[in-house]
Amino acid sequence: MDKYILALDQGTTSSRAIVFDHAGNAVSVAQKEFTQYFPKPGWVEHDPMEIWSSQIGVAQEAISALRLSRDEIAAIGITNQRETTIVWDAATGEPVHNAIVWQDRRTAEYCDSLKEKGLTGMIREKTGLIIDAYFSGTKIRWILENVPGARVRAEKGELRFGTVDSWLVWNLTGGKVHVTDVSNASRTMLFNINTLQWDQELLDLLDIPISMMPQVKSSSEVYGETSGDVFAEGVPVAGMAGDQQAALFGQMCTEPGSVKNTYGTGCFMLMNTGTEPIMSKNNLLTTIAWKIGDTVNYALEGSIFVGGSVVQWLRDGLGIIKSSSEVEELARTVPDNGGVYFVPALTGMGAPWWDQYAKGGIHGITRGTTAGHIARAALEGIAFQTMDIVGAMEKDAGVRLSELKVDGGASRDNLLMQFQADILGADVIRPQVTETTAKGACYLAGLAVGFWDSVAEIKSQWLAERVFHPEAPEEKVNALKEGWSDAIRRTINNL
Repeated sequence: MDKYILALDQGTTSSRAIVFDHAGNAVSVAQKEFTQYFPKPGWVEHDPMEIWSSQIGVAQEAISALRLSRDEIAAIGITNQRETTIVWDAATGEPVHNAIVWQDRRTAEYCDSLKEKGLTGMIREKTGLIIDAYFSGTKIRWILENVPGARVRAEKGELRFGTVDSWLVWNLTGGKVHVTDVSNASRTMLFNINTLQWDQELLDLLDIPISMMPQVKSSSEVYGETSGDVFAEGVPVAGMAGDQQAALFGQMCTEPGSVKNTYGTGCFMLMNTGTEPIMSKNNLLTTIAWKIGDTVNYALEGSIFVGGSVVQWLRDGLGIIKSSSEVEELARTVPDNGGVYFVPALTGMGAPWWDQYAKGGIHGITRGTTAGHIARAALEGIAFQTMDIVGAMEKDAGVRLSELKVDGGASRDNLLMQFQADILGADVIRPQVTETTAKGACYLAGLAVGFWDSVAEIKSQWLAERVFHPEAPEEKVNALKEGWSDAIRRTINNL
């Protein structure tokens, strides 16, 4: 009997399920978008029950399309939007509040107060992170402080916290298993990446009871089995990693120095730094990539808050395209950006700037500016932000980037990928299977149950679809970089 791995890919705007065969091919895919809530400027929420219902719905759809039985699913792997924070009742499984999404900025002022207390160095040393509203810790605190009765219930041991991976496992196992993996734990600002434990000093600082926290496991092991109430009974849930770490693994960036960039809602670049954490001196994050067996791999990460979502804004906010797929065609109506630069700081700015209060800006508009120039500048803004992170990463790691593996929805945009190669002066490599996030979760689960014997076996499945080589003249590239630097200065200084 042929067997398959089911990967659950719970993202920021949609839930997806992909069934992979032993050769690493995606043989069935189902996807469903879910509601985004914006209760106040800078606030972003999801309904945890809709996250769950959409995810289980697409899982059943993907399996039904192949008419698979329970015995044909060897394991389930999970990858998820990271940092997004859910708190629920341990007895009933009912969320006490909407999920607070990673993009949400409501705790920015509280983060500023932590910085003013001189805690930046201590928190970075323990967690590898900077103090920012991006991470889960201050979001948990906000729920405990602002939901009536939540703090009292938490102190009685009645509430549970989880990032989306924990929430899915809890529901898949009928409330029997409360776990996370090291990669997701390392995004909470509460996990010590040196000791691999929840840090009591940080929990005390944010006044979060340790009883809320999930047990931290490796990224590739059997956490539990599905409950008959929600899924075919007895399917092992066996792999778990935050979406960016899963993409790093799915791209087979298993050697120190290998780098990938995922072009999704945001853009996230990770460099595998091996078994020792490198603390950034250039405003990048140090994070755990994965743990397999007893071996932990670390990564340097640059986080861009607005990547592909700038295209959604062109569609929904500005109305110059009707669907996201039209952006490349519109951008190709002009030969260049016409001097227009779009800094898409629509939810503040991430690495390497870390300006929580930055607002987006479109600079260089003239009477000759067209919708094509705006579309092109939006795509180029994604590539320029990636360039800034590459520069910081090269300084931290002491190596020059020669190639960048890419994935995510916007990596299918040939204009963007060619511009990325030009502005970096490095090859950009797109794999045959761009579903690398789900594939990473699939591989982690498959390794745990013996579906694949080793990482070496999996590596043979990675194939390039296209390599974009730098083509633009150096003089043109330097002029573009100068224009971007000016646009960044104007954005950061609100000029």
